[in-house]
Parts: sequence; C-alpha cells; structure tokens
Amino acid sequence: MQVALRGKKLEHGDGEVVIIGGMVLDIHATPSVRANSGTTVPGKVYYVRGGVARNVAECMSKLGAKPFMISAIGFDMAGNLLLNQWKSAGLSAEGILKDKDIETPVVCNLFDINGEVAAGVASVEALEKYLTPDWILHFRNSLPSAPVLMVDANLSHPALEAACKMAADMECPVWFEPVSVTKARRISFVVEYVTFVSPNEDELIAMANALSGCDEFQPLKESQKKNISVMSLFQLLKPAIWVLLENGIEMVLVTVGSNGVFLCNKGGPRHFKKHTEKINRTGFGGQLYKAFMQKNPPSRSSGISELNKSSHLFAVHFPSLAASVVRLTGAGDCLVGGILTSICAGLDIMQSVSVGIAVAKAAVEAEANVPNTFNLSAIAEDAKSAYSGAKVLFHQSML
Repeated sequence: MQVALRGKKLEHGDGEVVIIGGMVLDIHATPSVRANSGTTVPGKVYYVRGGVARNVAECMSKLGAKPFMISAIGFDMAGNLLLNQWKSAGLSAEGILKDKDIETPVVCNLFDINGEVAAGVASVEALEKYLTPDWILHFRNSLPSAPVLMVDANLSHPALEAACKMAADMECPVWFEPVSVTKARRISFVVEYVTFVSPNEDELIAMANALSGCDEFQPLKESQKKNISVMSLFQLLKPAIWVLLENGIEMVLVTVGSNGVFLCNKGGPRHFKKHTEKINRTGFGGQLYKAFMQKNPPSRSSGISELNKSSHLFAVHFPSLAASVVRLTGAGDCLVGGILTSICAGLDIMQSVSVGIAVAKAAVEAEANVPNTFNLSAIAEDAKSAYSGAKVLFHQSML
C-alpha cells in the first residue's frame, strides 16, 4: 500500500513496523473509596506490563502483527516479568538490550475511583542511559522493509535523532509518540523527520510551544473544557495544531478524551487516500482488512468524499465509542497500535483511525493496559460505527 507522505511510500510485503522506546513495569494503585491525603485507604495494587512503545507493540502483536521492538531492560524482577511475557507472545527479543547494570523502568500510578490517573511517579532514567544511538543503529538492517518506524519520547535527544535520521536514510516514515507533557517537547529535536504524531491535548500544547520557541500556547483549563462543544474545543486547539503542520508534520492525530479524536493535515481528504493493489493481505492482516471492508464496503461514504479540493487545514472528528470503562491508561497506546496494524493491513488512514478507536474501546474495558485478546468481529463492528460517525470539522485556508 502507499500513502503520499514524507519518506518512502508505505509499501508493505514481509516487513513489519519497527518500534523504539520504553518497556516499563507499571504499578497501578486503585482505591475502592475516595483517597485521603496523609493516610492509606483500601483498594487494589496491580503489576501491569507497560511503557508506551511496549504497549503499542503488544497491541499490534495481539492484532496479528509482528513488530520489531528495540528497547532496554535489566535482569531484575521487573525486567524478567516483561521479557518472559514478550517471549511467550512469540515476539523477537533480539532488539531488547538486557544488562545486569540496568534498573528496569518502573512507573507507579495512583488512580481515582473513576479509573483516571490522579498522580504518578516515573523511574525511567535507564532508557535514556542505555538505549543509545549505538544500540539503535545496530538494527538498521531491520528498517529497509519496515512500513513505519515508531519512536516514543522516552529516548534521549541523541537516540531520538539517531533513530529518526536512520529512518530518513531508509526513506521510512516516522511516527512520534510524545509519552508525556514534559517529553513531548523533544519533538523539536526531530521534527524534520516526523510524518505522524499522536498527542493528547496537553502534549499538543507542549509540542507547539517547543516548535514555536516560546510558551505562546497555554494548556486548556478544566473550566474551558466543561460543557464545551467539539467544534469549540477544536477551535481552541487549532492554532497549536497548525504549528505542527507548518513545521512539516503531515498527520496530526489529537486525542481529546471522551470527545474522541481529531485527525488533521494540510491539503484535504485526498491526502488520506492511497492505492492498495499491492498489499500482501495474508494471515491476520488479511482477516482484518476483509472484516473491515465487509462492514464498510467501498461505496459507503463517511461524509467527506465530496470534499476533494485543495485546502490548507483539513480536520476530521471521530467521536469516541460508548464503553464500560475499567481503566483509561492503555487507550491511547492501543489506539496507535490499532492504527499501525491497520495501515500494514492495507487500510487508509481514515479507516485505520476507525479501527484504532475500536481497539481503544476494547482497551478501556480491560484491567490491563492491553486486553488479553481482541475479538475481530467486535473490532470490525465498532470500527464501522467510528467510521460512519466521522465528520469534517474544518476545511479552510489558514491565510
């Protein structure tokens, strides 16, 4: 398949997505009653396999893909737990650096009674220290057949730059996952190489400030977001989105919680389309493609096909799907995992985002960051709902 994006066209035969970033042990503390400062409350504490890059890779593997992971862990309890699960999934550990001197990254999150993160502490310094340019460049031969390289912002500046430059040399599109508000600013080191980004609204603001060279944009206050319409929310975020697009990023995917997702580019919907005649649709990828197309035949319209004229800023809103929420921490990572798997299966970006939203719905209904299994039929049905619910928000010149 191919997409008219920076780098090579997305052509996928036997290659798989390469993912570089954190493998982390998450500790989730969930109170059964409202937490009070200065004392303990009853609840549950879980050890959960995490890390943005690892979550995306696990999600893809459970959707039938075989991503190649480049990361670093220790020989401690956390590292052994992560590595054993990785191998049991039948995934290659060749790109995972293992060393007795590494303290495996650990993140501890305290949740509120609604399942949202109230506070957290991240001990992930080992990723910056040991996930070095030399280790990353050791696997440069994995990139020539890769349809996309995904990097998360846990990498140090030199490692990020080495990974993205390596992708550019191989004409491989780069997907940048910002991880957190603080680390989202690292986009400024590598923006010239990046095709896709997937921030939430706060990460978007941080990225726009980093690229503009000043704190021109302020995070939205809760009072601003209360009872706000989707269009009004987009209008507040639009200037920051435009900064990213003006800096050469071609697809900006902004997650806005229960309000869903904004998919934005410069040009218009024709840039969301691609030819799919040369796709290798064997195995699960073929099943995913077939399941989606059965629910969404080519003649079906998402309401944007008639808007093919050129425009500076084009934005589509995908509403979130109703879900029985257990935990929200894995939703964004599974959204990206679903999108990347769908791109590799031959779906275009609109279709792929729809599948990603369906996969994210399954994630929030599970206790772990990534569900144990995915139901292909349910994913296809939910993707149908997401695809049919997508609406154009903005299609105008920014001049």
